[in-house]
Amino acid sequence: MNLEVALRHRFGAFGLDAKFRVERPGITALFGPSGAGKTTVVNAIAGLLRPDEGRIVIDGETLLDTAARIFVPARLRRAGYVFQDARLFPHLSVEGNLRFGWLRTGRRATQTEFDEILDLLGLETLLGRKPARLSGGEKSRVALGRALLASPRLLLLDEPLAALDAARKAEILPWFERLRDRARLPMIYVTHSADEVSRLADAIIVLEAGRLAAQGSVFDILSDPELGALVPADGAVFPARIVEQRADRLTALGFDGGTLLVPRISRPAGTPIRVRMRADDVMLALAAPEAISANNVLPAEVVAIRTRDANADIRLICGNVRFVSRITQSSLARLALVPGMQVFAIVKSVTLYPQPGPDSG
Repeated sequence: MNLEVALRHRFGAFGLDAKFRVERPGITALFGPSGAGKTTVVNAIAGLLRPDEGRIVIDGETLLDTAARIFVPARLRRAGYVFQDARLFPHLSVEGNLRFGWLRTGRRATQTEFDEILDLLGLETLLGRKPARLSGGEKSRVALGRALLASPRLLLLDEPLAALDAARKAEILPWFERLRDRARLPMIYVTHSADEVSRLADAIIVLEAGRLAAQGSVFDILSDPELGALVPADGAVFPARIVEQRADRLTALGFDGGTLLVPRISRPAGTPIRVRMRADDVMLALAAPEAISANNVLPAEVVAIRTRDANADIRLICGNVRFVSRITQSSLARLALVPGMQVFAIVKSVTLYPQPGPDSG
């Protein structure tokens, strides 16, 4: 999938002027603070907004070109859209809501595909219910199913978890992971939550005040302290793989910088794992520590230092993996850290997100 977007649009004092490309399936996060222009961008891609100037091309087909006076209507763009509030029809059952989109698409999914989407999102037991009898997470799953049944070539998700509390988010996030891993569908996922980006996204586009601030792999962008408060991911995300189940009930994860030991993961060797390492969970030492409880001590090099308030974010590299340690400026001065120094990173804990293998789905 190749998506090219170039947009200029003005709402009163706010001006959008953004240009980017998406060249891979999976989830691309459209990230930034409220008012950055994220929803304006997805509305333009969906055909719900006619921008002042712009061009949108997907897989060689021009959906919008204001200079050439081309504007493909929303119903012909084959872009599924999931809104914040699900927008289910209250008078229809879950099955009725699903079939509403299914019956009105140009390229209708087969009954087999219909059944596969029910299985993918765990909707079989909900078909007879009305939306009023669904939890927030269940409504989100139905909205996803309805969008998928329109046989889209692109899925647009505008802060789909914003209306959910923490418990409902925990309920729905595994279904988003399952959708990402099995559907093989390119998705633009609007969010201002670094947690959601860390867990779900493969790539990230960062908007600030209507402008493109950064774009790249999640593994690179979330470990870049130069982006400061714009991407408050407080650490790094990087890929790893299970290499050994040890007798001491620890699992060894191999990554580009070495090995991490984590509590037992009941998955076979070779399973891909996404590791999130928070900056506050990484301590630094000038010499390899002895007789400590931490299982993971990684040799690393100081790449860059960014100070803010009483703290300092120390950007580190271990192998080809970049991550961040957050220490106080007092500790920075005491250790006399400068770029190029060799240190030892003491990792207190990490968060793990299982990833699909090459043959999954």
